[in-house]
Amino acid sequence: MDVDKKDSIASDSSEQVVNPWEVAAKDGGKIDYDKLIDQFGCQRLDDSLIDRVQRLTSRQPHVFLRRGVFFAHRDFNDVLDAYERGDKFYLYTGRGPSSEALHLGHLIPFMFTKYLQEAFKVPLVIQLTDDEKCMWKNLSVEESQRLARENAKDIIACGFDVTKTFIFSDFDYVGGAFYKNMVKVAKCVTLNKAMGIFGFSGEDHIGKLSFPPVQAFPSFPSSFPHLFPGKDKLRCLIPCAIDQDPYFRMTRDVAPRLGYSKPALIESSFFPALQAKNGKMSASDPNSAIYVTDTAKEIKNKINRYAFSGGQDSIEKHREIGANLEVDIPVKYLSFFLDDDTELEHIKKEYGEGRMLTGEVKKRLTEVLTEMVERHRMARAAVTDEMVDAFMAVRPLPSMFE
Repeated sequence: MDVDKKDSIASDSSEQVVNPWEVAAKDGGKIDYDKLIDQFGCQRLDDSLIDRVQRLTSRQPHVFLRRGVFFAHRDFNDVLDAYERGDKFYLYTGRGPSSEALHLGHLIPFMFTKYLQEAFKVPLVIQLTDDEKCMWKNLSVEESQRLARENAKDIIACGFDVTKTFIFSDFDYVGGAFYKNMVKVAKCVTLNKAMGIFGFSGEDHIGKLSFPPVQAFPSFPSSFPHLFPGKDKLRCLIPCAIDQDPYFRMTRDVAPRLGYSKPALIESSFFPALQAKNGKMSASDPNSAIYVTDTAKEIKNKINRYAFSGGQDSIEKHREIGANLEVDIPVKYLSFFLDDDTELEHIKKEYGEGRMLTGEVKKRLTEVLTEMVERHRMARAAVTDEMVDAFMAVRPLPSMFE
């Protein structure tokens, strides 16, 4: 079977559910990513590809690559083949603006995309799906648009290059060439196929049915005639969490019929909630997440009170058998955000063998996240409305491949 024609959005519903709107594992367990790779039909991102990235970019792979945060892909090897021949590509990622501020899980794709943009020296388009959140979250059009601009400030604060980056909101940009392409995609996808891929039912309003082509078409360069005139064969690479895969399975299925290259994907695992609940960190539960607006006191309190520990219930027992690193949230968070590989391995060894206590690990995590959030807060404070306008202006990017 063609791997792009696996239509179910989730693995076996009796075990785990993974789709753009819901992520849940079975009976309080954890997501089985190997099963997800098999059932979604993507490929494992192996060491040979990571080594190849290092060779082609002449820089150390990002920590999210080295530690398997981005763990799966579709045709990433083909993009690297083309790049090695001298053919460029562009990046596409996005954000559904449903909350005032981002939490750390929201930052992960943008941190990684910034690395890819700098390493490969390629342009980037960032879609703000304010229309989607208006439909799914019951927000007004005006509130969705406001949240999109607020979220754009957090995205810009990640350090993207305005000469290589175009940020757009669907409410503002959809029309012209973009809308023509949306219609072409929509004509290729039957209602039965959409229901199979996305799980729509008769209770869903038709706005939801109409949205998938909107997320599909930034994958095709002709949707941006001001950026890529005459470059309809330009490849697209999409960094995203694996719950977004259904959109792009649909996109890859219709691309050849419309004369476009299939977009390639590089996909991440989910950033866990502090309490280690099923699935991923949630914006709907403020105590499950560290936000970029949290104060140092709030970060310390959340980690100490809510971060699930794999340490033992007494010091004596902990000294004897050590921590269970598989379930320990502070160690998982350090695996995402502590840059120093040597220090991370030291913490894992000492904590796993009982010589380091839970309080010490939480203290180090508090230091790492406090510094990171404060750095982001300062960068965001420097983002003006004029800067947002500059990133969102429809204009050529003259230095986009330099």
